[in-house]
Amino acid sequence: MTLSLDLTGINRTLLRRGLVRYKNALVVIVASVMAIALTLTLLAPAAPPDLAQPSHADHVVLLTDSWAKGDVIAVVRHGERCDRSSAQCLGPADGVTVRGEAAVQALGADFNQLGLKNADIYSSLLTRARQTASAMFVHPVEAQDWLFNCRGTMLRDALKHKVAGQNLILVSHSECMDQLLLDMHLSTSTTFGYGSTLFIRASDAHGEPQMLGYIEPKDWASIVPVMTASSRHGFEASQF
Repeated sequence: MTLSLDLTGINRTLLRRGLVRYKNALVVIVASVMAIALTLTLLAPAAPPDLAQPSHADHVVLLTDSWAKGDVIAVVRHGERCDRSSAQCLGPADGVTVRGEAAVQALGADFNQLGLKNADIYSSLLTRARQTASAMFVHPVEAQDWLFNCRGTMLRDALKHKVAGQNLILVSHSECMDQLLLDMHLSTSTTFGYGSTLFIRASDAHGEPQMLGYIEPKDWASIVPVMTASSRHGFEASQF
């Protein structure tokens, strides 16, 4: 009987020790997993800021200021594709819809309010991009192959076409917008809708290009720059 009790006590002691070791190992594993997850989160590429969010008001001010100086590259996604919609086509099946044309006409008015005096404008060769550019801007827009065949070269080609003191507006495609983000080591998790625009600050005086953010067509009216008349730059920032 005594031997049996002793064995029972020993077994209980061993069990407790085993449970303690298991608990300690579990704590270490959980802590390691949390540390790895936190590290991956911190190291993950950042997404471009949504300029419609109040938290990015400083980026809107910087955009307004940079646009006035001619330091901005704007990449616009074409209007609604005819071949992916049941809406009435504007023309050829590889172009935009009538609804898409109306939407980008309104977008063109937003850009006009922002200011087109010091802007160079190019579009992709594809029908949907050319129709978008024609609807947005009253004057003819030169079509460029690199605004569709952009794999691995989008940022380089955009900077090559950027003239000092002139903003650059590029009517392109979602794939090229993603490529631009990749070129800038940013996340491509953002889904850009038809007519969405990416804004980049590109000035030799400031070194590397800086991502300012993006805006969807429906959100332009919500962006109200804090800056009004500025004697420092000699311009009046408009609401856009």
